[in-house]
Amino acid sequence: MITSEPVGEWFWEPSPVSGAAESGISRAFALLTDVRNTLVSLGLVTGEGTGSVVLSDRRAMATPLCEHRDVPVEAGDGFGPGFAAAAGAVGALALLPDQLLTLSLKLAGEWTESGVGRRAEKLFTVRVDVWGEGAVLLALSTYADAWLTLDLRERPQPEVAAENAPRLATALKRISELTGSEIDPGDPTRHARPTAEGFGDLLVEGAEYDDSWGTFEVPGRWKRLMGLVPGSSEGQDYESSTEHPVRYARVRRGERVLGFLWASVGDAAAGYEPRNAAGDAAFEAGVPWLLRLRSLRARGFGAQQALEELLGDRDDGPGGSAVESTAHEAASLDALEELSGRF
Repeated sequence: MITSEPVGEWFWEPSPVSGAAESGISRAFALLTDVRNTLVSLGLVTGEGTGSVVLSDRRAMATPLCEHRDVPVEAGDGFGPGFAAAAGAVGALALLPDQLLTLSLKLAGEWTESGVGRRAEKLFTVRVDVWGEGAVLLALSTYADAWLTLDLRERPQPEVAAENAPRLATALKRISELTGSEIDPGDPTRHARPTAEGFGDLLVEGAEYDDSWGTFEVPGRWKRLMGLVPGSSEGQDYESSTEHPVRYARVRRGERVLGFLWASVGDAAAGYEPRNAAGDAAFEAGVPWLLRLRSLRARGFGAQQALEELLGDRDDGPGGSAVESTAHEAASLDALEELSGRF
């Protein structure tokens, strides 16, 4: 399953930037390049995604001195002209004491299940922090349970882990070698316990929480999604949960499924479930459809009537999407939420 928050993280502290002879931006750029190339060579990422470059004064982190966020990154040599230009713009500025330079990548990646390839638009993130005083920190995060012996609903999947975990372990070892520093596994998350080789064996030690997917991921991404929707939702939206079966329609941008618009068959509940494998675009695409549901509720439409009204509709805004004209049925909202996280 794919999550919107990390399943696990790992950290390294390479040697500091060597005074005036080496700029912070060149060091961070080189580290990003090496780590991405390592992940590509192992088939963990495709090399494409988005990148961000941010320069901040640590005494006023909320207002960066310079920032370029979610710039498209291309597969192949280099990162593409957009990200290189963003890094160059920040690199033209001196990195002074009390400042922090952060370069980060959100990378599309792949894993397998029973030999079948799966893809997520944000499978790994890589972040390099460089302090004005010279210290460097490298962080790697993953957003999938393909490396775990139990999935996020506590179902055994040792075969899936056997297919994928060895490549992750090799990546962690190679990053330690290229940085010349020891790996520091991050703290246990709500989903798993990172180790120097990947993750602890949940078949042996057990999961920390029951059904971490339903307990943490689903409410967390709902909160993130609603944070993107303008205006107050209190009393304006359909109910967000139901115990009844639901009907749903896929929301697409071209051939890519971004999420699922749904309505309960038994009460006044309706909403949108982002497809996590589509990455950040899944959340952004839900905003106009939630606003349209809100408008239909204000006009007196029942939940099922609202879904029917939106079947086949299109959003022509930036990065527009469309609702398929055919609705399907899921046994429960929980089943649809699981579908939205699996592939």
